[in-house]
Amino acid sequence: MDWSQILHSTFLWYALAAGLLVALVSGPLGCFAVWRRMAYFGDTLAHSALLGVTLGFVLHIQPTLAVVVSSCLLAFLLVYFQRRQNLSVDTLLGILSHSMLALGIVTVSLLDINVDLLSLLLGDLLAVSTQDLVLMAIATLVIAVLLFFLWSKLLAFTLHEELAAVEGVKVERVRLALMLMLALLIAIAMKVVGVLLITALLIIPAATARRISTTPEQMAGFASLIGCISVTVGLAASVLWDSPAGPSIVLAAGVIFLLGQFWSRKEA
Repeated sequence: MDWSQILHSTFLWYALAAGLLVALVSGPLGCFAVWRRMAYFGDTLAHSALLGVTLGFVLHIQPTLAVVVSSCLLAFLLVYFQRRQNLSVDTLLGILSHSMLALGIVTVSLLDINVDLLSLLLGDLLAVSTQDLVLMAIATLVIAVLLFFLWSKLLAFTLHEELAAVEGVKVERVRLALMLMLALLIAIAMKVVGVLLITALLIIPAATARRISTTPEQMAGFASLIGCISVTVGLAASVLWDSPAGPSIVLAAGVIFLLGQFWSRKEA
């Protein structure tokens, strides 16, 4: 293996940059997903991404942009259904999650669209283009800015919705903002780890950070750091052993989680 040639490959550095961008913002958002038990919500948005890609091809729109639009529309739809409260949230998310995934796969088949389903489901990090990287950078910046300005309101909303409302927090707006940020993150993370593994990258670093943190800010910072380490280690493993990049990153995050559990028990 010619490491000098690999290290000078543009695609490798593009892949690393894209993975780190996603990891940086998935850390704090993953914390809110863990605190509010929204893992299933992340799955639902991720499964809708395939339908967004399909619509992008049909309407001749850049796939990542199409996924952003479809994920945000689904977030609005979920907020609407939650207000009606005719069904439990878990039931609603279960219905929408699998229906969206099935609709996306059926649509790809019926329209005979030339889409690499495997790369969509498991990610295709090593194929990140300049345009993809620019879109990821813009989305990451938008999410980071929103997190900075909404952090205290998001924390108040997460700790106690009723009390936050009494203190003047616009609960519905904050809930929608959180869902839209998650939708935007999932749209850009699809290229990194794929539809089936997005939630894992969102949840595992945050769950790991929870064991070693004493404040919400520490947990968010550690989650981002763990995500970045997972991306770097997973990408290196992918290059070294020619394994799929997305699953390798998630596996690295899983190993770190297990090590964190062992370390925590030992210290206790």
